[in-house]
Amino acid sequence: MPPEDYWRELRRICDRYGVLLASDDIICGFGRLGHWFGFERVGAEPDIVTFAKGVTSAYVPLGGMIVRRPLVDGLLDSPVATFTHGATFGGHPVATAVAVANITALREERIPEHVLELEPYFRAGLDELALKHRSVKEVRGAGFLYGLELAPDRDTSREFTPSEKVEVCGRVLPDAMARAGLFTRADDRGPAMLMLAPPLVADRTVLDDLFTMVDSALSELDEWVAKNVKA
Repeated sequence: MPPEDYWRELRRICDRYGVLLASDDIICGFGRLGHWFGFERVGAEPDIVTFAKGVTSAYVPLGGMIVRRPLVDGLLDSPVATFTHGATFGGHPVATAVAVANITALREERIPEHVLELEPYFRAGLDELALKHRSVKEVRGAGFLYGLELAPDRDTSREFTPSEKVEVCGRVLPDAMARAGLFTRADDRGPAMLMLAPPLVADRTVLDDLFTMVDSALSELDEWVAKNVKA
């Protein structure tokens, strides 16, 4: 998570030097962070927004982009005078119909507002798990998108070695999650992470079930660390 004023400062710098600011909302858009778009949360309006996935709740593939009107007008008034963004299956009517239905449901059921309302409960439950399990180094995220950074012991500077991280994210956690009935992702592309993104309609009962499953998986990780990782 960036510092609170990071995006606003980035917007100021882009304005100063005439640089376009793009917001990648493919994951963070359509309610995932409690707003229609992630940039709304950080208070910095971009020039270009890319989106996908959440626009149809991933029932069918669809992606798109939103561009500020002056940029579009400038492009169409230029010698190029076209916007070559399409492909064979671009803007398929079935996919766009699903998007309209999905956006309508998100609006009528107030899904972004629901995520904002339950975000403190979600975060509090994850913080409790972090206190319980020494293998959780940090909890970070927003809305219904959080990551648990993992390490052998949060109170030391010791990180998982590359081989340990492969074992943790490739076998230990996936096996533990399968036994717990948890379907999520253990990510080893940076620090060892357990990624959590519950359904946007999840209520407290669903989140409580999630906490129970994560607790079980982390308990198995703690046991594996105690047996296999030297201090």
